Amino acid sequence: MGAHVVEQAEARVRGQSLARASGTMAVATAVSRVSGLGAKIALVAVLGLGVVNDSYTVANTLPTVVNELLLGGVLTSVAVPLLVRAQQEGRRQGESYAQWMITMGLVLLAAATALAVAAAPLLTQLYLGSDTRANSALTTAFAYLLLPGIVFYGLSALLAAVLNVRERFGAPAWAPVANNVVVIATVVVYAVLPGEISTDPVRMGEPKLLVLGIGTALGIAVQSSIMVVSLRRTGFRFRWRWGWDHRLSEFGELAFWVVLYTAVSQVGMVVITRVTGQGTEGSVATFNYAWLLSQVPYGVLGVSLLTALMPRLSRAAAAGRSGEFVADLSLGVRTSAVMLMPVSALMVVAGGAIGVSLFSVGAGDVAAADRLGVTLGVLALGIVPFAVTMLQLRAFYAMKDARTPTWINVIMVGFRSVLCYVFLLTVGPDRLVVAVALAMSLSFVVGAVVGQIWLHFRVGRLGSRRTAGSVLRSLAASAAGCGCAVAAVAGLDPVLASMGPVAGAWLTLAVSTVIVPVVGFGLLALFRAPELAPALERLRRR
Repeated sequence: MGAHVVEQAEARVRGQSLARASGTMAVATAVSRVSGLGAKIALVAVLGLGVVNDSYTVANTLPTVVNELLLGGVLTSVAVPLLVRAQQEGRRQGESYAQWMITMGLVLLAAATALAVAAAPLLTQLYLGSDTRANSALTTAFAYLLLPGIVFYGLSALLAAVLNVRERFGAPAWAPVANNVVVIATVVVYAVLPGEISTDPVRMGEPKLLVLGIGTALGIAVQSSIMVVSLRRTGFRFRWRWGWDHRLSEFGELAFWVVLYTAVSQVGMVVITRVTGQGTEGSVATFNYAWLLSQVPYGVLGVSLLTALMPRLSRAAAAGRSGEFVADLSLGVRTSAVMLMPVSALMVVAGGAIGVSLFSVGAGDVAAADRLGVTLGVLALGIVPFAVTMLQLRAFYAMKDARTPTWINVIMVGFRSVLCYVFLLTVGPDRLVVAVALAMSLSFVVGAVVGQIWLHFRVGRLGSRRTAGSVLRSLAASAAGCGCAVAAVAGLDPVLASMGPVAGAWLTLAVSTVIVPVVGFGLLALFRAPELAPALERLRRR
C-alpha cells in the first residue's frame, strides 16, 4: 500500500513537472501556429487555391525535404539523446560535441544547397510527375529562390537541438513567429505590386515572383538568427570543431537509420503529391494547407509535450531506469490522447465551417474552401494516433534504437501509398484529395498499433490497459461534445440558411468551438481523468 502511495505521488510530481515545461512552450507554439495560420490565409487570399498556389506550395516543400533527408530527421530524433549523454560526461565534453555537430552540419548543408539548386528541375519533376495540374516551369522558378533556405532550415534544427538539451525551450518555440511575420509582410508587398505572375511563359525576373520567393526564404533566415542570439545568451560559444572521437561512430550508425526513415517518408510525400496533383486544380495546396491546419493542435500540445519529455526519456534510458522510462512514456501517451481528442473532434465536426470561414476571402472561393475544410476534418481523425506514434518512435530513439522506427515507418508509408493509388483508380478528381487524407489518417492508426505492440515486446508491460481506458474515456467525452454541437447547429438551420455560406460558416464554427471542447473537457473533468489533474491544479492555484 505504501509503495502504491509513493508511486502515485511520484506520478503527480512527474505530471506537474511535465505540465510546467510543456505549458511554457505551448503558449509560444500557439502564437506560432496562429501566426502561421494567418500567413496561410493571406497566401490563399492573394493566390487563391489554383495553379500558382500549387506551384508555390510544392517548391516551398523542397528545401524542407532536402533538409530532412540530411539533418532535420536526425537532429529531431537521435541528436537530443546523444547530446544529453555527452553533457552527462561533463560541460566541456557536451559543448565540444555540440560544436562538432554544428560544424559538420553547416558543411553538409552548404554542399547540399549547392547541389539542390543545380538539380531544381529534377526535384520538381520528381514531385510533380507528368500528369500534374501544377505548372512545372513556375514550380522550378520558385524552387530556385526557395532552395537556398536549406541552410537556414538545417541551422534552425541544429540550434533547437542544442537549446533543448540545455532546457531552453522558449527560443525554438518563439522563433517561427518571426518567420511567419516576415511571410505575412511578404504577402502584403506581393498584393500591392501591380500585375500577376505569368504562367505561360514563366519569367524568372518577374517582380511578384521574386518578392514571394525571396521573402519566404528570408523568413526562415530570420528564424535561425533568433536562435543564434538565444544560444549565445546561454554562454555557448561556437568554434569550428574538426576531427574524430568515439561518439561520432555511434552518431553515424543512428543517423543512417534516421536518414533512411526520412527517405521513406519522402517517398510517401512524393506519392501523395503525385496523386493529389491529378485531382482538381489546387488539390496539392488544399492538402498541404489542410495538413498544416490539422497539425496546429499537435504543434501546440503534442510537440510541446514531446519536447519536454524527450530529454527525460533519454536520461532514464541512459541510466537504465526502466520503471521511470515506462512511466513517462505511458504518461505522454495518455496525456496526448486526453488533451488532443476534444480538439481533433472539433476539427472533425466543424472542418467544412473552418475551411469556408477562413479561406473564402480574396481570391479564395467557397467550393474550394469547403473541400479544404472537409479534407481537414478527415485528417483530424488521425491527430491522436499521429501524436502517439511520434511519441513511440522517440521512445525507441531514446533507447538508441533507430532501426525499429524506420521499419514502423515503412509499414505506415506502404499502407498509405497502396491506399492512395487505390483511391486514384476508384475516386473522382473532385474527391481525390479527401480520399488521400483518409489514407493518411488510417496509416497513423496502423502505426500507433504496431508501435505499441513493438514497444511491449521491447520493454515489457506498458500499462496498455490503463492507456486504453484513457483513450476510450477521451473518445466518449469527445463524441458527446460532437453530438451536442451537431444538434445545436441543426437547430440553427433556419438562421444559417438566411445568412449566406460564409457568415453561416462563422456561426457554425463559433457554436461548435464553444460546445465541443466545453462538453469534451467538462466530461473528462467529471470522469476525474488523472491526466487533467496537473492542468486543473494550476487553474485552481491561479
